[in-house]
Amino acid sequence: MAASSTIRVEESQFYDPRWRLSNLYWITDKRGQRVKFEPNTAQLQFLDDIHNLNIILKARQLGFTTLCCLVYLDACVFTPDTRAGVIAHRLDDAKVIFRDKIKFPYDQLDEGIKNAVPASQDSADTLTFRNNSSIRVSTSMRSGTLQYLHVSEFGKICAQFPEKAREIVSGALNAVNAGEFIAIESTAEGQEGPFYEMTQRARAKADSGTNLTSLDYKFHFFPWWQDPDYTLNDASVVIGEEDERFFFQLASKGIKLTLAQKRWYVKKSETAGGDMKREYPSTPEEAFEQALEGSYFAHQIAAATKQRRIAGFPLNPRTPVNTFWDLGRNDMTTIWLHQFVNGFHRFVGYYENSGEFIGHYVSWLKEWGRDNDVTFGDHYVPHDGDRESLWLENGTLAVMADLNFRPRVVERPKVKTNAIDTARSIFPLCQFDEAGCQTGLKRLRHYRKDWDDERGVWRDRPRHDENSHGADAFLTFACSNFKPDTGTAMPVRKKVSIV
Repeated sequence: MAASSTIRVEESQFYDPRWRLSNLYWITDKRGQRVKFEPNTAQLQFLDDIHNLNIILKARQLGFTTLCCLVYLDACVFTPDTRAGVIAHRLDDAKVIFRDKIKFPYDQLDEGIKNAVPASQDSADTLTFRNNSSIRVSTSMRSGTLQYLHVSEFGKICAQFPEKAREIVSGALNAVNAGEFIAIESTAEGQEGPFYEMTQRARAKADSGTNLTSLDYKFHFFPWWQDPDYTLNDASVVIGEEDERFFFQLASKGIKLTLAQKRWYVKKSETAGGDMKREYPSTPEEAFEQALEGSYFAHQIAAATKQRRIAGFPLNPRTPVNTFWDLGRNDMTTIWLHQFVNGFHRFVGYYENSGEFIGHYVSWLKEWGRDNDVTFGDHYVPHDGDRESLWLENGTLAVMADLNFRPRVVERPKVKTNAIDTARSIFPLCQFDEAGCQTGLKRLRHYRKDWDDERGVWRDRPRHDENSHGADAFLTFACSNFKPDTGTAMPVRKKVSIV
């Protein structure tokens, strides 16, 4: 070390990376204060349980991006010819990560260390050192070869930028040499995309006890209740019956919370609402069951879950079954199966398929009815269901009539957000059989706003993908103005009899 160094420790201690990590680096904490970095509980657990390939499902603000940036910076400073990269999900985030988690800690290093390993290039996103090491932060990392790679909030990248996610998987992850180090971390963002798929594969290996190779990802989960900061000692916080029921369910899984933890969770839920279980999951299953960011029905589904309106609601054979459709040919055709029971709209099943003519769905529905020994009530299709040009020579309704199947036609508002608002308003009166509606609930959870990449905001319009068809069938229900006493729907464009 240079003579100007102020560090006085044993040489063996100084060359221990764990010691350096806890003694050499300064960061800005959550309160904006300059403090010496000391790994927190979750970070220490990760360091003790580390693998060369790691995928981390976590609660918010546990500091894994900070940890990995410091590990990589330390490797670059003390190991010549090291290449490290950090991928952020947006350009603004990349700039902040570089400024606060790499550049600032390097600038605060002991002068003797910086004199020995000075930065030869200091740009807006890269630090290059005289020992031929470098660390870079960007939204892509396709070119070059890396020994260290960190992907921050990969779940959000998958949800908002699916093409970028595919590029990361095909490009950046392959830019790291076999046996080197990768850490992918994120909160959950629904049950689709590479982050979900990679996490599920890693969980399956962890559950089976399979020995991991250097090409296998190790699964790490860090729930909110493991963080000692997530407590609140305030006796004024009221823990309601629904919250106590939730905490009892956690206890049955071996997660026993203190009173201070329960109070924190209740108060945090007041502001987080439908995002709570995604941002502060208690279990891995809970994280992925929650609606993703930008979801139209996030708060409604969270309330339904909390109030046990998503549970076991089996078919009632004494009550007629109504169906609500969205029609497609190359796209999906989707059907919700509905009953009105004890004042609630109970959804007991859901079906979807694509590439089939209308006769397939009519036949499936009749067979389902026979198998379950039910009586059908009314069937509702959206307003385009009687269009002459809708992939059938004589129009959908004419073909349905030939099959002795005569649905009602529902006018949905021309402005889609009006239909969504209608669906939100009726959601508190809805129950869902969790088993029968598993796929349909997934569609509702994933029905979200389109993302505006240029402005970095959610557009006020739905994203058209595989989830929108199931949601549109639910909008058919919401806009049907279904009358449980008469089984009729108003308004309708065309009055037709029901067989």
